[in-house]
Amino acid sequence: MSAQAGSVKQSTILNDAIMQNRASKAGLLERTFSLMFRGLVYPQIWEDPVADMEALDIQPNSHIVTIASGGCNALSYLRANPAKVTVVDLNAAHIALNRLKSVAARQLTDHSEFYRFFGQANSKDNLAVYYDQLQPHLDEASRKYWDGRDHFGRRRINGFATGFYRKGLLGNFIGLVHFLGRLGGAKPSVMMTARTREEQIALFEQKIAPLFRKKLLRFLCSNPMALFGLGIPPAQYRALAGDRHMADVLHDRTRKLACDFAIKDNYFAQQAFGRAYQSAEPGSVPPYLEQASFDWLGERSKRLDIRHQNFIEFLAGRDAGSLDRYVLLDAQDWMTDKQLNRLWSEISRTARPGARVLFRTAGEETLLPGRVSDELLGQWDYAETQSQALTRRDRSAIYGAMHLYRLK
Repeated sequence: MSAQAGSVKQSTILNDAIMQNRASKAGLLERTFSLMFRGLVYPQIWEDPVADMEALDIQPNSHIVTIASGGCNALSYLRANPAKVTVVDLNAAHIALNRLKSVAARQLTDHSEFYRFFGQANSKDNLAVYYDQLQPHLDEASRKYWDGRDHFGRRRINGFATGFYRKGLLGNFIGLVHFLGRLGGAKPSVMMTARTREEQIALFEQKIAPLFRKKLLRFLCSNPMALFGLGIPPAQYRALAGDRHMADVLHDRTRKLACDFAIKDNYFAQQAFGRAYQSAEPGSVPPYLEQASFDWLGERSKRLDIRHQNFIEFLAGRDAGSLDRYVLLDAQDWMTDKQLNRLWSEISRTARPGARVLFRTAGEETLLPGRVSDELLGQWDYAETQSQALTRRDRSAIYGAMHLYRLK
């Protein structure tokens, strides 16, 4: 397939996933989001893999299928030693990032080199590693992506020499938040000075919370486009806001991120407030980046099957009863009722005994009852109490809830 044909195909499948309102103001917002979503969105996935693995109860024969995003979770699931992890995504940049991580896990022999590349991600030495050890082993599409140039004419691989976690929509969004914070009289990075949970709470209430009452921030938050940098499309913005002002919702989610977990044990907070991982210690990085993980990462990464494909289309090509762990991230927030029913029809067809489905929602309630048919949903049990407990332990904090369903 030519590069132009591939670009057209990606545009089509992204529009199909995102566009719910064609000829309207909402449709214009959705089209704008679709255009922005074609590039790198998440240099780091924003779901907690530790909470995920607790929910999934991964077994040695498990075949997991998950949406790729930044790839941190797919590689981290390998800690539980599943038989296979299939990674799918509509976003070509995310697929290229996942494949780069997978190749690096197999080709690099030193954890410090691997951590410098994907943990610190800001050294010119990473470029030599890429050209000498990684580029020759990449598939053609991924190699073209990383050797290609961004809108400013810079080679994309150079991001790993200049601060990769400051790239993409999410990295740019966090940078904008820090800029607005300084305009409002408080640096979000002040949270990194806290040494105890008590200090975290005090700093948040004194320095960060007042920002959400500023007129400029409340005005910006009232526009759905303001959250495109978090990868939140218009439909999900509406679910996230509910009947409240978006600034108040974001205050509550940010407070959880800043106060509910020790920052030294929460790499999501470290990236949000400090814009970098603080160390390679457990809790300060995704599990796949921990030093102890490097012993098994290279061999187990061979079990990754990374596909530039729609989740439903992948399931449709699988045999009945061939999968048992499904990770949907927050993708269902984007879907119409028709898409949800098709998705759950394929999940139910391909699920084998013991299967589990895990997803997140912007709002606090599971969105399936009343939208997915009783016939399909009746095949599954909703683990409501466990889902609530998982939500409390989810360090990423931005979502309203985690939801776990188990095949009856």
